Amino acid sequence: MALGFFDDPEQLSPARTLQEDLPGGGFVLRSPDPLQPYARCVGEWLEHWAAATPDTVALAERDAQGEWRRFTYAQLRQAVGAIGQSLLDMPMPAGAPVVVLSDNSLDHALLMLAAMHVGQPVCTVSSAYCRLTQDYGKITGILHTLRPGLIYAATAEVYGPAIQAAGLDVPVVFSAGADAFPGALDFARLLRTPETPAVRAAFEALTPDSVAKYLLTSGSTGQPKVVINDHRMLCANQQMMAQAWRFLEREKPIVLDWLPWSHTFGGNHNLNMILRNGGTLYIDEGRPAPGLIEKSIRNLREVRPTLYFNVPAGFDMLLPSLEADDELARALFSRLRLAFYAGAALPQATWERLERVAARVREEPVWFTTSWGATETAPAITSAHWKLDRAGVIGLPLPGTELKFLPNGEKFEMRVRGAAVFRSYRDAPEATADAFDEEGYYRIGDAGYLLDPRRPEAGVVFDGRVSEDFKLTTGTWVSVGTLRVKLVSALAPYARDAVITGHDRHEVGALVFLSAAAEKLPRAELVNHLRDGLAKLLAQGGGSSQTVGRILLLPDAPSPDAGEITDKGYLNQRAVLKRRADDVRALYDNPEDPRVILAPAKGA
Repeated sequence: MALGFFDDPEQLSPARTLQEDLPGGGFVLRSPDPLQPYARCVGEWLEHWAAATPDTVALAERDAQGEWRRFTYAQLRQAVGAIGQSLLDMPMPAGAPVVVLSDNSLDHALLMLAAMHVGQPVCTVSSAYCRLTQDYGKITGILHTLRPGLIYAATAEVYGPAIQAAGLDVPVVFSAGADAFPGALDFARLLRTPETPAVRAAFEALTPDSVAKYLLTSGSTGQPKVVINDHRMLCANQQMMAQAWRFLEREKPIVLDWLPWSHTFGGNHNLNMILRNGGTLYIDEGRPAPGLIEKSIRNLREVRPTLYFNVPAGFDMLLPSLEADDELARALFSRLRLAFYAGAALPQATWERLERVAARVREEPVWFTTSWGATETAPAITSAHWKLDRAGVIGLPLPGTELKFLPNGEKFEMRVRGAAVFRSYRDAPEATADAFDEEGYYRIGDAGYLLDPRRPEAGVVFDGRVSEDFKLTTGTWVSVGTLRVKLVSALAPYARDAVITGHDRHEVGALVFLSAAAEKLPRAELVNHLRDGLAKLLAQGGGSSQTVGRILLLPDAPSPDAGEITDKGYLNQRAVLKRRADDVRALYDNPEDPRVILAPAKGA
């Protein structure tokens, strides 16, 4: 009898791990599978597929008329050669990055791949620093820190003012409007440059230690740092994933993706997975935001992906449309191999709603899976490469990765080392030294524990950030990450997200961002639903650290411009609490505030 997908070792690596106990109660997990050889550099993937499957579509985006503009692997390699030659013809200081300020696009991808192909580092910066503000102080500081050799953006109209404000004397390239910006180059000109043997020579000179990218940290735990991503990190990490998701060697992935290349999830995990495995990436100009989610829905109807990556906020925004439209649900789920959510933040209520929708349009259950990692780890450290029953488990260490657990207060702090872990921040020796312990493990700052200590192969459960947790005035520790997910699930579908409060207070509270479903309800009905959700959470038990006594409803969405939410869709707990300190005070000190809802008394 043929094996099922989850039982077939040709499709997925079995869930296995080795555990080494340490003195003091800590332990190390590592995969029993050695890491297999991987590519020398990112460009080797492109060279391979341009020769092996030249007519396969590599990248596609919608043009101004709404039609798909597609690039095959042969066309992609030709464009990379031309742009690479253009870059070599521009004398740029060694190590000076090509800096991209705009969103995902074909031109962005061509420039990024060309720069890496000829040994010029590339750094994509979140477009929010230019698009969503008229205060260019942040982007000016970032550009002066990066010291670029070239700056690229999609349009001079949108990005030109920010570039002018920075006052740097470097080449500037635009895909549109270059003639309106003094001295700027038109991107199309780079594509017309004939490739010479210099491109091949530069490509052959690359080593795994050559710098591929600079990536900025999100700043959720402090000021953004410049993380050096070398080719070893990027190529090793994709080999790790291929050894866990073995079906990638046989099935070329088809992906529709909006996740920004300024972050490691979209730019390293997803884009590199396409390139490593000869797949096709359709660039989604939509995203989980009002007025843009409709574009993603249109694209889903046409692309019908085989892998789908999103953040919890993205799945939440799609759900009402999926629940109301079987044809859309069929478009997403009909040939989907897996649905991937980042980290451990998917509320269980969202998971269950997605499962119910999928069950209406396909017989085989959809595989919901996840991974865990960071900008400094390229990014995947763990993978849940088996069937999960619920959200929370982040998998097991990938081949070539060691995950150390050390007791830290009420939690186990996780640290990691391996081939995909970065070696240093740029121009920050003290921050680099602080990032590693005496054994060379990267201090990622997250916590986790074994789902079943007697069976470590059951996986690791994410337990929030060590630094986010706090004590109530009773001395009780509050695990912010796990409680946030429980609260959002209890309040579903009316809470988009929440920020946990209570540091130096007598009880846990929360600031709640409302969903679109909440905004459609009359106020009294919404309050009743939310009070019922708080009662449901109270009934689950767990003591004062796992219940929420009061919430305050926020009338607006989290602000990316204010740093409250990253491009990946995650809330920055610290930034929200700082920006909305008055709301936190009102939550505890002004119970008559109409935005405040108190949980029912226990037993009421």
